[in-house]
Amino acid sequence: MEVLALRALGLGDLLTAVPALRGLRRAFPDARVRLAAPAVLRELALHTRAVDEVVDAAPLAPLPQSLPAPDLAVNLHGRGPQSTRVLRATAPRRLLAHDVEGGPRWDPDVHEVARWCRLLEHGGIPADPADLRLDPVPAAAPVAGAVLVHPGAAQPSRHWPVDRWAQVVRCLAADGHDVRVTGGPAERELATRVATAAGLPSGQVLAGRTGLLELAALVSRSRLLVSVDTGVAHLATAFGTPSVVLFGPTAPALWGPPPDRPQHRVLWAGRTGDNFAAAPDPGLLEISAEQVVDAARTALAGPRPTGR
Repeated sequence: MEVLALRALGLGDLLTAVPALRGLRRAFPDARVRLAAPAVLRELALHTRAVDEVVDAAPLAPLPQSLPAPDLAVNLHGRGPQSTRVLRATAPRRLLAHDVEGGPRWDPDVHEVARWCRLLEHGGIPADPADLRLDPVPAAAPVAGAVLVHPGAAQPSRHWPVDRWAQVVRCLAADGHDVRVTGGPAERELATRVATAAGLPSGQVLAGRTGLLELAALVSRSRLLVSVDTGVAHLATAFGTPSVVLFGPTAPALWGPPPDRPQHRVLWAGRTGDNFAAAPDPGLLEISAEQVVDAARTALAGPRPTGR
């Protein structure tokens, strides 16, 4: 049996789809489960043990014509119609998607993890939204026991000011913590600006110096992650690493960590905005550096989660 799931998005999108992908794996243990996603996510996607193969895919781009026609195609990408057309082009025997005949209606007010589990359940496939945890990754972490500050985000609407990040870094370093600033290659300049403004040595900047599995290993072995609502925050959830996550313009009820896991703390002004705005979200800007420092100190003073 051939199963094809489409989720051609980013790191956080992959991690929020893990429970649904595992639902597919359990329902079809002997099937070949393929995930259409960016190649950069391949190693981590395979590490979930939910998929057998990752097909390199860009958002809404046609999939390779060499793919075998799937017995089941599942749209974990979006509500369609474009993403659904991408899957229809593979000639599946069965299609599971929102807003198609036989499929559920799209609900904009449901958490991203629950959304895809509900889609599967609508198709008679059980999936557990709590099934988010990942095993330790087979990669070495640059350091262990650090406090990670991750200032970057894909959307300008989630860009918290550099001077506030620097204040957070400066305070936590003054408390005696080994603070490291993380990010992807495109975020190296931002991370360096934050570190410089905080008086942190350049060697503490890890942005652009780790691959995805190394970053995952780093998060899994850290004392705390502080970030905005971005992919690395979902790594903290996956590994049970304590976190402080700044939300805006999106509400934590839609993308936040499970509320029953107290090691994850969310800061939110209580209002939503335009995720695709060209400027930082006004609600995000209502969060002060002092609030973030206080939340981080509370997290660091708490008991370390077990089972990591």
